[in-house]
Amino acid sequence: MTRAILTKKKLVLSNAHRFISITNLSRCISTLILAEHESGSIKAQTVSTVVAANHLGESSSVSLLLAGSGSSLQEAASQAASCHPSVSEVLVADSDRFEYPLAEPWAKLVDFVRQQRDYSHILASSSSFGKNILPRVAALLDVSPVTDVVKILGSNEFIRPIYAGNALCRVRYTGAGPCVLTIRTTSFPVTPITESKKATISQIDLSKFKEDAVSRSRYVGQSTQDTERPDLGSARVVITGGRALKSVENFKMIEKLAEKLGGAVGATRAAVDAGYVPNDLQVGQTGKIVAPELYMAFGVSGAIQHLAGIKDSKVIVAVNKDADAPIFQVADYGLVGDLFEVIPELLEKLPEKK
Repeated sequence: MTRAILTKKKLVLSNAHRFISITNLSRCISTLILAEHESGSIKAQTVSTVVAANHLGESSSVSLLLAGSGSSLQEAASQAASCHPSVSEVLVADSDRFEYPLAEPWAKLVDFVRQQRDYSHILASSSSFGKNILPRVAALLDVSPVTDVVKILGSNEFIRPIYAGNALCRVRYTGAGPCVLTIRTTSFPVTPITESKKATISQIDLSKFKEDAVSRSRYVGQSTQDTERPDLGSARVVITGGRALKSVENFKMIEKLAEKLGGAVGATRAAVDAGYVPNDLQVGQTGKIVAPELYMAFGVSGAIQHLAGIKDSKVIVAVNKDADAPIFQVADYGLVGDLFEVIPELLEKLPEKK
């Protein structure tokens, strides 16, 4: 039985009945990464997860697993094959059973592929996709997953945040089964790639793949924002509004400012709960973790759970009429003022985006 021991400096996961040699593990590292794709393109979070996999060991081999159906899947597979020189193989599961990213069939697929190839590590990004699938994968494999990894110290030793990001926990994995990790991709930026390399693409034989007889979930629908703005999780500039904007109509000022700066729109939990914007724009521990080059917060007080989601931002600019707001403690630049005066002035003086 796996147990967690919390000491003053680190958390150690141990198992008295199952142990794998660290030396042997480092010699035979093979990583399977669950790849996210949409409309024939690989998402940036997947490439960041590949970057994280490189920290597991110098001789690590990386395979990407794509599942879905139709021509868009094959387009995504072709792009995945050249998305990073570390990728050695792209595995494609083409079936209507994976048309939607439901946890049950995906978890079964990961277990099916692992039985054939015996991977030492299974990774996914800490997005809604990865957080939905990997816990079920870990349950099927009877292992303890390590979530929200922000630093990899070795093949079995990792750093992850705890207490809403106020402390960092050092975790050592000693299980006999594969190490299952979700990666906080903002901690593993992708550097420009100069090397050109294309990995092999292999189709998975699904003739022996079996699903559960009774499905415990069904696909209802998926809603996405029809906008030209960049994705919130990977945007270089993020403009966030809080409850101080007071209404849906006023929140459109944030959207206009984001359009001028070519950035993404974010919101606090309070703004989402008030119905100003949909919940997929929520930034923070219970929303999306962001690490843009520029983060601008208007009417954001700076709750702990929100600060946990923005602390990796390169430059933080805060505007709030409360001089004692906690957001000013982490901001690089702060302005005590009324956002209803500041934003219109910015909109007036900023040039239109070309």
